[in-house]
Amino acid sequence: MLRQRTAYSTLLLLTTTLVAPAALAQVAPSTSTPAGPPATSTMSTGVDPAQPQADTAVQPDAEQGVPEVSAPGIDASSGGDIVVVGRNIPNTVRSTAQVISVLSSADIARTGEGDIAGALTRVTGLSVVGNGYVFVRGLGDRYSSALLNGSPLPSPEPLRRTVPLDIFPTTIVGSALVQKTYSVNYPGEFGGGVINLTTKAIPDENFVTIGASGGIDTQTTGKLGYTYYGSKTDWLGYDNGERKVPDFIRNGAQGSGIIPTEQVAQLSNARTTLLQRNGDIPANWSADINVGLTGDLGAGRVGMIATGSVSNTWRTRATLQQDTISEDGTLRNDFNTVITDMRAVVNGMLGLGYEFDENRIRWTNVYIHDTLKQGRASAATVYNNSSGNPLFQQNTNWFERQLIETQLVGEFKPVEDLSLEVRGAYANSKRNSPYERQFVYNCNTSYNVTGANSVGGSELQCPGVWEASNSFGRFATVVFSELNEDLYSGQADVAYKLPGDRPFTLSAGYYYSQNERTSTRLPYTYQTVAGGAIPFPCNLYRPDYLLSPEVLNGCPVATTGTPASNAVQLRFDAGLNGSTRYDASLLIHAGYVQAEAEAIDGVRAIIGVRYETAKQTVTPLAAPSTRLNNDYFLPAATLTWNFAADMQLRLAAAKTIARPQFRELAPQAFRDFESDRLFFGNPLLRDSELYNLEARYEWFFDRDQRLTAAGFYKRIDNPIEQVGFYPTPDARLQTGFTYLPKATLWGGEIEAQKYFPLDFISESLGGKRAVLIANYTYTQSKITANSECVPSVLGVSLGGCPGGFAPANLQFRDGAPLTGQSDHLVNLQLGYEDKDNETQLTLLFNYASDRVTNRGPSLLGGVGFQPDIIERPGIRVDFVARQTVDFLGTRVEIKGEARNLSGTKYQEYQTFEGGRRVYINRFEQGRLFTLGASVTF
Repeated sequence: MLRQRTAYSTLLLLTTTLVAPAALAQVAPSTSTPAGPPATSTMSTGVDPAQPQADTAVQPDAEQGVPEVSAPGIDASSGGDIVVVGRNIPNTVRSTAQVISVLSSADIARTGEGDIAGALTRVTGLSVVGNGYVFVRGLGDRYSSALLNGSPLPSPEPLRRTVPLDIFPTTIVGSALVQKTYSVNYPGEFGGGVINLTTKAIPDENFVTIGASGGIDTQTTGKLGYTYYGSKTDWLGYDNGERKVPDFIRNGAQGSGIIPTEQVAQLSNARTTLLQRNGDIPANWSADINVGLTGDLGAGRVGMIATGSVSNTWRTRATLQQDTISEDGTLRNDFNTVITDMRAVVNGMLGLGYEFDENRIRWTNVYIHDTLKQGRASAATVYNNSSGNPLFQQNTNWFERQLIETQLVGEFKPVEDLSLEVRGAYANSKRNSPYERQFVYNCNTSYNVTGANSVGGSELQCPGVWEASNSFGRFATVVFSELNEDLYSGQADVAYKLPGDRPFTLSAGYYYSQNERTSTRLPYTYQTVAGGAIPFPCNLYRPDYLLSPEVLNGCPVATTGTPASNAVQLRFDAGLNGSTRYDASLLIHAGYVQAEAEAIDGVRAIIGVRYETAKQTVTPLAAPSTRLNNDYFLPAATLTWNFAADMQLRLAAAKTIARPQFRELAPQAFRDFESDRLFFGNPLLRDSELYNLEARYEWFFDRDQRLTAAGFYKRIDNPIEQVGFYPTPDARLQTGFTYLPKATLWGGEIEAQKYFPLDFISESLGGKRAVLIANYTYTQSKITANSECVPSVLGVSLGGCPGGFAPANLQFRDGAPLTGQSDHLVNLQLGYEDKDNETQLTLLFNYASDRVTNRGPSLLGGVGFQPDIIERPGIRVDFVARQTVDFLGTRVEIKGEARNLSGTKYQEYQTFEGGRRVYINRFEQGRLFTLGASVTF
């Protein structure tokens, strides 16, 4: 790594060593201004065998009380016990007969995670892939749905249907419920599970908590990274107008598609183009404030919870990026790349609540602003069309995401046995990515210029000069993209408990949602009026001088051409970028009926059916619309046999669906900043249908202690998969979408939770205990790739299939696993808790085995394919310590975290015959150490 970093330090000096007009060998400055109480778990079910419990599936936290849950069709008022005929049905958080897991605020605190996505990795069968997307039992994020207080969330990421959960700080989440078996009160898009986040509503007492933390990343903090200035407010994640997109850019795709020189000169230049070395990347930090107020109002209680937080974190990845278009794995591109991300997140929540009798009204407002500022520098001596001389590429990016939601929820019990819930919400998500800049420099050996033959040192030699060249794509490009999505939703649920000797509840509900999205992507290339690159010697300048007004108007010292022919323009580049804009909508109406009863002693059944109709439309600019108009009857049933006072068996069956995401249908390019790959949609996709079975054994051998085991099976018709491809021999690896005829997924999971009081060792250890929480999930999946015609990622027709289709067995390997599925998921928590001194120490172990991220790229021509692209998450070990102390009569909580103590590196690769590996992405991940404190008044 030392050698590698030295090489990067050397090669990336290119960004400031490239010559200025005044002196071809002058070196620019080498630094840049930086942009600027212990509790028990309720993760599954629990029972106190010594006393009757309510009809439930999850044990409330014995220390913290019942975790607050607001979800459709779940009676939030039934916190008391219900005596069920014949058996002690275990107590649940909110009267549900389904298989659920719940993270209370105490559980989330034990993990020490700063966002809810990290906390959810500790739940059985869950893993987080990429930038905060939660996979349930190896099924991709399209098979999961995320709700906030029971209302749907739009995603600020154009590549995803679901919201990335790492943008939700744990400070605003009161509980996280994961339901893995389907019940008809939830939307029909349910494959692996639904994740419902409940925000905090009415506090128990008035409080003000102020916290702050600081941390370091051993691969980033105080070390070499690459960034650019941008604007003075970048450190907060907000642009001060530097990146404002002028109207002529928005309208540039119309007419000739040419932006003339005088307008090109108006664009932001040095602040968004000049990538610079920073030898001392800053430390990470965060700050937050939480305020709670409560009081009496008439016959009820009124409360307010307000939270606000800001964080700034840095990450540098020195990654190896390779690809091949051959069948034997011969390298075509071999890049050493350094990516430095500055992530700034600002969050706020305002919740108002009113409780009276058994009724509750809550108004919740959430604001999340998440920005990634990225500097990227890449160098190679092996690349397509390579002469063997080095090539250098630099990128500067700005990805700004925002989510706003306001929702009103009413949970009422007008009479004893009748409950009514109504909820309405409006949400808006935005993604803004202006000035995605790229510059490419070649080493040209045909010139003999003294003093310009190396990049700051000796490791990356150029026996000639570095020049901005079109030999590896255009010498300079800039992309502007925007996304805006509105989501309106409403739901009403009613449940009535019929009088009688046995519990019998009838429920029904109606659901409505309307999504409206507009997405625009405007790619431009720089070129001279004559259609080429900037001529010698101006093409030797560093990026900001390369685009200076002097050069834009025609290189004044050019050895070829005239100033008029050498003047620089912007040309709109449709090329492989697809449609510049698409509009999309999804309108859903649904209704359901459900019955829940104890038919005979100890046997409880819940059965229902949901009817859901949806109209989904994606309309690209100047291209045919894609329209999906489908309706489904979606039945679901769960049978629970409470065959012993502390044991029960559950059987569940259901049919569900998964619709294509807008981005998967839209023929528009999109670059994912996490994987650093370009994605394209496919308008030929269709809905997937899932058939789900599960059997589960649960043993509650003591309060908050349990052993559970489950087996599950899923059949998926027309599952959508990510597929790598090369559109041309010179193109970098890209990703598209298609579907398969069928796939199956099956497996099992086991979970155990046990507490060990330590007073048996010594009386002085009274009130202290050890905690063991462990779970393991085994999953297998298999795709069916036969001669059936499915959409071709390359858009070519093969094997006698109609336009745009090809046989599945020409694009996929029959029997391969689904993308995103790990065979093994292991979570282990070992903890020590001292109630008297409010001390908590937790060691967390997480393991996920290899999983496919993309189907193997098709070979050029569409016949045959390479090995699948595999990700190796590996082992991760974390340690969290929490201690509460009194300081001058004030409660202070101190928390320390140590993350990735195992030092696990990231690896994504293909394996060819003979064991030859091609690394799509490989880099070291740093160990993270954080120390924070919060003060409560």
